Amino acid sequence: MNELNSSSLEKSRAIKLAYNDYGSGQPVILIHGWPLNRVMWEYQVDTLVDSGYRVISYDRRGFGQSSKPWNGYDYDSLAKDLKDIIESLKLENVILVGFSMGGGEVARFVGSYGTSSIAKAVLVSSVTPFMLKTENNDAVDASVFEGMKEGISKDRPQFFKDFGKNFYNYDAFEGERISEAMLQLTWNLALQGSRKATLDCVDSFGKTDFRDDCKKFDIPTLIVHGDEDQIVPIDVSAKKAKELIPKSQLKVIEGAPHGLMITHHEEFNSILLDFLK
Repeated sequence: MNELNSSSLEKSRAIKLAYNDYGSGQPVILIHGWPLNRVMWEYQVDTLVDSGYRVISYDRRGFGQSSKPWNGYDYDSLAKDLKDIIESLKLENVILVGFSMGGGEVARFVGSYGTSSIAKAVLVSSVTPFMLKTENNDAVDASVFEGMKEGISKDRPQFFKDFGKNFYNYDAFEGERISEAMLQLTWNLALQGSRKATLDCVDSFGKTDFRDDCKKFDIPTLIVHGDEDQIVPIDVSAKKAKELIPKSQLKVIEGAPHGLMITHHEEFNSILLDFLK
């Protein structure tokens, strides 16, 4: 494991970001989803490195082995962390791949910092462009996110045990595409995040409007989503993102759940490599 100091401070100390850096070639940054960490990409890292890419995966602040500050779980702060990764490692011509909540980091980075260092973007099961139901956005009711926070606050381990089953559509794929052991690993990864980060990020991914960010994309962008996603419904996310993001293409994996990078990793990896090449 590597570790770098971000430009953000808490109590005069730099917030540290843990990351892996494998391979050589054009850099690909993998940004994990909530409530997991960089371990979720294990089916993608080997494939990408073997295909000639330099692969960087990191733990979002508050999760995995990165620092767990009390504050800074808004997307402006998270996009700044991504900027620190790119600048600290002196990366150019980068391909950004964001899963679920991580898609928001990709969008906010592009919206805030532009694409001078970015070659392509990939949004996987992403929360973009705007998850919250409002007067001008038909999406997910706020009560859903409040219910998630209530469940986490009451019994975080039990909440994530139940959440993991919906994450993978476990009842449909048990023993075929997802094992009980993989479900347990997902639970373990979820509990490595701090309670505060886990709670604050629900508001971030659930209530942040990325519509203006999406309109600023000026690079080739791939959107990948499963049509059986029970966590981030395709109709309120991927289909709307396709309409907003110029130069974007949408690939739908039939029957795939939210956690398609595990259950449908062969299909997903094939789509990803085709786009990268």
